[in-house]
Amino acid sequence: MTASAAPMRCGRISYTNDLPVYAAFDLGVLEFPGNLVAAVPSELNRALLAGELDVSPVSSFFYAQHGELTTLPGLCIGSRREAKSIQCISRVHPRELAGKRIATTTDSATGRALFDVICRAGYGFTPDLAPSDDPYGEHQRDGTPCVLIGDVAIDAALAEPHNAHDIGKLWYGLSGTDMVYAVWAMRRDRLKALMRDPQGKEWVGGLVFDLHRAIDFGRANMARVIELAQKQCLRPAGFYEEYYKALNYDLDTQAMLGFAAFCKMAQQCGVLDRDVAVPAAPEDTVHVPND
Repeated sequence: MTASAAPMRCGRISYTNDLPVYAAFDLGVLEFPGNLVAAVPSELNRALLAGELDVSPVSSFFYAQHGELTTLPGLCIGSRREAKSIQCISRVHPRELAGKRIATTTDSATGRALFDVICRAGYGFTPDLAPSDDPYGEHQRDGTPCVLIGDVAIDAALAEPHNAHDIGKLWYGLSGTDMVYAVWAMRRDRLKALMRDPQGKEWVGGLVFDLHRAIDFGRANMARVIELAQKQCLRPAGFYEEYYKALNYDLDTQAMLGFAAFCKMAQQCGVLDRDVAVPAAPEDTVHVPND
């Protein structure tokens, strides 16, 4: 199958955290070279691995678990310190949750794994993480602590600031490094097939170029990005300015060191059971991955 035989199927995250990347396409400033499918990270993870998507942002922990995936260079969703959209909502500090059931979102792989690592490596206990279809609903009903991601996490933290524990900030306190929550990935076999076809190779290179152009547009036109975000999820004035300052979209050396630190700590804790290739740096060219 060549790139011209059918539109490429491309995922995007259905949260406001992806708007600094995709606003250029949403506003018609750039034309996206494929069909976009919006979903929560766990569904994008599943669909990419199943071959239902050609490329997608996926949970960084999911990438770490699956050697059959490879990354597009220079792209991520991460944070230098606080993340704002990955939260533990608890009436006590997370270090005091040993032996307590913690309702956990099923929308994320990274958020759950990161909290698991923080509890094991930082607080000395293995958390009782219980997958839940409505973890914040459980917290509202009976005070059950919960781990949330995305816009639900933001809204919960805004509603209960004294009970909100930013997991990105907890990670920074433990490691002193960045954290990467999502990377743009493809299946290795799919990338190989595309790179062996001239049209496919051109499409992959063009996609990477366009995504970087889109991020540049988002940075230069943050007011327009925030306008889109407010239409999607209305938040207090000034929130999105601070939110998007907290997030990082460049898979630079600092981000890669943070991701490597997370993977190493996850292995040491028994949360991750394999070695992980560091994702591609911005200056890397897209190439056919080795088996």
